[in-house]
Amino acid sequence: MRNSENIFHLAIPCKEVNEAQHFYVEKLGCKLARRYADRVTLNFFGNQLVCHLSPNEIEISPKMYPRHFGITFKRKEEFDALLTRAKEQGIDFFQKPTVRFAGKLEEHLTFFLKDPSNNLLEFKFYKDSQMMY
Repeated sequence: MRNSENIFHLAIPCKEVNEAQHFYVEKLGCKLARRYADRVTLNFFGNQLVCHLSPNEIEISPKMYPRHFGITFKRKEEFDALLTRAKEQGIDFFQKPTVRFAGKLEEHLTFFLKDPSNNLLEFKFYKDSQMMY
């Protein structure tokens, strides 16, 4: 069970630290926590994301499955606000907004973004919040 005092931590590769910082802070709206020559640590929607300089680890042709990460929003207005921001910032959509499992209990809105290092980010909103897990 999640304890609100704890946060999830994820480390991902980046080809260039300045580029990663610009994408996540300026474009996506995350908060900068720390910056070093070889990594940037971010507050990614209340979780810790670390982009480590790893230019030799970048996927050239990323695929959605099995490797992606993101946020499942409980409130639709937060999902909509991020979608609007992504469009306004000209962020690369890997998959445009769509409805998955329409008409079923697990129906949800989703879209995928691609960061400058080809990491894929998915953002979701479930019609029934009990389906978030």
